[in-house]
Amino acid sequence: MPTQQRRNGPRQRSTRSSEAVALSGRSSEAPKPTKLECVTRRSVRAKAPGKINVYLGVGALRSDGYHDLATAFFSVSLFEFVEVSPANDFSVSFHGPVPTEDLTTDDDNLAIRAAKTLAKTGGIETGVSIRVEKHLPVAGGMAGGSADAAATLVACDELWGLQLGREGLLELGATLGADVPFSLMGGIAIGTGRGDVLSPALNRGSFEWVLVMPGGELSTPVVFNELDAHRWRTSRDTGITVIEPIVPAQVLQALRLGDAPMLAEAMHNDLQAPALKLHPKLVGVLELGERLGALSGIVSGSGPTCALLCEDSDAAKQLVKALASHGIQGQRVTGPVPGARVVE
Repeated sequence: MPTQQRRNGPRQRSTRSSEAVALSGRSSEAPKPTKLECVTRRSVRAKAPGKINVYLGVGALRSDGYHDLATAFFSVSLFEFVEVSPANDFSVSFHGPVPTEDLTTDDDNLAIRAAKTLAKTGGIETGVSIRVEKHLPVAGGMAGGSADAAATLVACDELWGLQLGREGLLELGATLGADVPFSLMGGIAIGTGRGDVLSPALNRGSFEWVLVMPGGELSTPVVFNELDAHRWRTSRDTGITVIEPIVPAQVLQALRLGDAPMLAEAMHNDLQAPALKLHPKLVGVLELGERLGALSGIVSGSGPTCALLCEDSDAAKQLVKALASHGIQGQRVTGPVPGARVVE
């Protein structure tokens, strides 16, 4: 889900109930590592999944510049990998198949913010070198930056021996951005508020997807602005107002049953229309995907990544081949998958 940006004034910290997720708590008795232990400890590698929004309802623009959201997060098997190593200061570097030249590497970078926030919480006085292997598109609607932050939190927690537990990391993640808690959590979850108040959703089996990343970036604030402008014009001309968003029962039932055709019928994204207007090429991608065999297609978050839902693994493999014959690269992924975790 896209992370909203406030129009005026500083962004407020989100508040969330510790009961929103049923995950292990922090070990308050764990001893804090010494500076020497932090310097001599090995590097740690972690991964975090990307996400798509199989449903995203956007409420009316609030006076504080935010919107109320109701979304169904769905984690998929396309991961960001983060390796952290002891260092005197905080730094981040990017590698991998995704172009990253436009990404900031200063204190505004979400991974560095995650590491510094965790260090402050744990009383750590050393820095860390963060190496990100990127596979999720930049500004692509799959929460790549949030996945980087989530993997950094998990890796640094292990490196420094803080043992905050999932609940402790979720609380920190919510202060960094609305999508970070889900990147930590994984699976399937319903998000409300700004999308950071999470409730795990029941699900059965695995779903097959083909992702198409058509190139270019879509700014989340610009997409939200386009939606607000369209709604203002509609309200002016027709008097229709925006209702409070909820995730429909059909979406929840499809996920609970593992029913791909039912989910295909229920998928919806309020940001899709403005994304298509700003990036018209996406219209052709979605139409072609469905014509070549996808059950349905949806723009993920604020886009431009397009997620094509398939009947099964064979259908997904065939769709990748069919898209390739039209000069379009598709990537088969499955989900749901677990959230951020340490890997060997």
